[in-house]
Amino acid sequence: MIAGALAFGLLLLVLALRGRRGDEVLRLGAMMEALAAGQDRLARLSEDRMREQERTLAARLDHAAERSQATATAIQQRLSVIDAARQNIEALGGQVTSLAAMLGNKQARGALGEVQLRDLVADRLPAAGFVWQHTLSNGTRCDCLIRLPFPPGPIVVDSKFPLEAWAAMQDAPDAPARLLATRRFTQDIRKHVADISTKYLIPGETAEGALMFLPSEAVHATLHAAHGDLVAEAARRGVHIVGPSSLWAVLNTMRGLLRDARLQDEARRIRHEVEALAEDCARLERRTGALRGHFANIQQDVRDIEITAEKIIRRSAAIRALDIPDETARAAE
Repeated sequence: MIAGALAFGLLLLVLALRGRRGDEVLRLGAMMEALAAGQDRLARLSEDRMREQERTLAARLDHAAERSQATATAIQQRLSVIDAARQNIEALGGQVTSLAAMLGNKQARGALGEVQLRDLVADRLPAAGFVWQHTLSNGTRCDCLIRLPFPPGPIVVDSKFPLEAWAAMQDAPDAPARLLATRRFTQDIRKHVADISTKYLIPGETAEGALMFLPSEAVHATLHAAHGDLVAEAARRGVHIVGPSSLWAVLNTMRGLLRDARLQDEARRIRHEVEALAEDCARLERRTGALRGHFANIQQDVRDIEITAEKIIRRSAAIRALDIPDETARAAE
């Protein structure tokens, strides 16, 4: 706007110097004013457009900032989840290491098998149906004795965990090493079967068969899949090899047997009580008959007494009816 005014002044000066007429000067001045006004409108329009673009740009920047913040929050949450998963994996790795160390120790591995056996038995059988670390008449102590009635009788359950030979058989690098590990595995199983059959099968005290519990499904599956003859040999010696799943099924069957035995005991007790009640009823009938006889005798005695009393009353009335003179009475006296 200032530049337009300066240009207008210069133009007037030039026209004055050239000596042109005043009306031309005025017309040119009007044209310059119109041009200045147009420049002002153009400047205001440009300024409005600049402000609108600034507002649009600011809104886009705010929206982009919000999206960036949301993305950063989501990334932070995912990083937290990943960190928690990493901690769980580290903890699980420590537990796996501890479990491997435990399984490497025979005593700890045996204790682990006993704990698993306890959990299975305690979950399926009533507390009165089993006993832990029971000592038999021959002085041997078994892991668990399930108190089934005869037949079949109490059944011994012993936990065995031949892990070293099985692991060597799985990790064998070649056929000779695998054959050697397999032979060791079968020897361990035969030794356990022999120990159970000679220690825990007592005629008249236990059942004719016992259970050997293998706490590992993998070991149990390998034995039944690849060494069926060994399983049959153990069964002929009265030792039945079970794993966690098969023991659970056997315990369910034993639970039914214990329930049937308990029902039979309750039925015998009810029959005994009914027989005693029948004897009491017969005794009551006899005593009621005797009491009825006593009552009949008493009634007869009462009737006899009543008859005697009636006779006395009649005799008294007859005596009062007699007319005896006083002199006679005095003479009599």
